[in-house]
Amino acid sequence: MTALTLSTAALPGLRADAIVIGVAKGTASAAGGPVVVPGAEAVDKAYDGRLAGVLETLGASGAEGEVTKLPAPTGFKTPLVVAVGLGTRPEKDAAPDTEALRRAAGVAARALSGSKKAVFALPMTDAADAGAVAEGALLGAYSFDAYKNTADNGGKGRKKARKAPLAEVVLAGVPSRDKAFKAAVARATTVAEELNRARDLVNTPPNDLDPEAFAAVAQAAAKEHGIKVQVLDEKALAKGGHGGILGVGAGSASGPRLVKLSYTSAKAKKHLAFVGKGITYDSGGISLKPAGHNETMKCDMSGAAAVFAAVVAAARLGLAVNVTGWLALAENMPSGSATRPGDVLRMYSGKTVEVLNTDAEGRLVLADALWAASEDEPDAIVDVATLTGAMVLALGNRTFGIMANDDTFRAAVLEAAEEVGEPAWPMPLPEHLRKGMDSATADIANMGERMGGGLVAGLFLREFVGEGITWAHLDIAGPAFNEGGPFGYTPKGGTGSAVRTLVRLAEQTAAGELG
Repeated sequence: MTALTLSTAALPGLRADAIVIGVAKGTASAAGGPVVVPGAEAVDKAYDGRLAGVLETLGASGAEGEVTKLPAPTGFKTPLVVAVGLGTRPEKDAAPDTEALRRAAGVAARALSGSKKAVFALPMTDAADAGAVAEGALLGAYSFDAYKNTADNGGKGRKKARKAPLAEVVLAGVPSRDKAFKAAVARATTVAEELNRARDLVNTPPNDLDPEAFAAVAQAAAKEHGIKVQVLDEKALAKGGHGGILGVGAGSASGPRLVKLSYTSAKAKKHLAFVGKGITYDSGGISLKPAGHNETMKCDMSGAAAVFAAVVAAARLGLAVNVTGWLALAENMPSGSATRPGDVLRMYSGKTVEVLNTDAEGRLVLADALWAASEDEPDAIVDVATLTGAMVLALGNRTFGIMANDDTFRAAVLEAAEEVGEPAWPMPLPEHLRKGMDSATADIANMGERMGGGLVAGLFLREFVGEGITWAHLDIAGPAFNEGGPFGYTPKGGTGSAVRTLVRLAEQTAAGELG
């Protein structure tokens, strides 16, 4: 993990590989050229106040994500200046918002891979700004190299020239003794570390992360951070009547697990339950996915990874709220013992489900976990899942959908997501779509109308939430796994989507800001 320190020393005297400064895209009143933002005053002064002009000559515009490198001015002990674009400012003197800072820091951290130390002199006028820069830099510096050899020819011969992640981030101009700044940076570090842990889990190949292995990771983390953990294996699941999880995992040689993580605080007045879909590999089962749709299905446990990371983060932050995490873990494989289309499963709630499509398996494991979570009578339940391709079609690859049985709570979840910089959109639960899941054989079918499939899945899950319990469903199928190039602080591969939203919800609940 990249180290992070604070410094109030003057920029010219700091020794590092690079100094990161911010550049905004000028408004019409600023002739449309790049504008150097606060934090870079010492650099601009050393360039005789002509830094913006130099950057413009080099082709910089200040557009979001843009990186321009130039030699540090005379008198600086750092050889390189890295100017990162913050995007257009709505007003000439407007300060960048925290998400713009977060993204810029992430871009700079990625651009400086292979460097040992970088000083970030982005505008940090308050603790929230400092936290955003810290979080963005630590998330942007992420790299998953566990399965890459360090040398050619199976360990023999010439070493590969792979760049390591940026080793150390220094936040310049941040008062290290100020309690608010220290707290914001410490929070950012904790959240980034746990989010990166979730990314590691999502990126781990399914031959090394089956349900049992995932449960073992959760047990180890729980022991380290004082979290109570309970793991139900196949026998316990069968004894308890968890027909959904067992049905999905029936075709795999790797048995399913239901993991319960319980963080409790002596100061807590509220209890949140987070439920995560944890399909460690999804072949589609007997309803096999077509060619081209299997290769990234190790990411189908992203919801469980997000829940796991959020519970650990809550414990590390010592939040005054009780948080229970439920990881519904199974591998969906075709075999002679696999659940077939037409089979009927008796769920943990007692309801029966006719399985019309074994590739609609996430809702089956979530249904059992939602009912188990409801038994504890929490104040609210939030489930997270890479649930439907329909949600990707509706909202694209960077936005997750939010459904809920309470409009006020749905709005609160959306606000939390927006606050931490996770794109999300509120989605309805149209009652007329429920009829499509009526079954002549069972209480409900696991499929309904094709159109609005993401909403149908939400309606199915609602059937397994305890009466009177506030609930929200996050379908993160789009943003959970980035198959394109990296952007901002988001890498290629597992993203850790929804971790920050869940942590923010826990913080707001602890502070009494949510119902």
